[in-house]
Amino acid sequence: MKDYGPTRRETQLYLGISLVGLVILGLAVGLRGVGGIAAIEVVGIAGAFFGGTTIWAIRRLWRMR
Repeated sequence: MKDYGPTRRETQLYLGISLVGLVILGLAVGLRGVGGIAAIEVVGIAGAFFGGTTIWAIRRLWRMR
């Protein structure tokens, strides 16, 4: 069965970008804090996006070995 998803190299790129995004998000929260309900929403959505993409990429790479 042919796999039509992204290649291993593309998935590694997604993983790298997601991890960098999580680090930048963590630094931003650590340095600036969360100062209101809108900031909590933005941090939550960004964390869910980067965290979800990280989990997806790790699972895909694990299955591609």
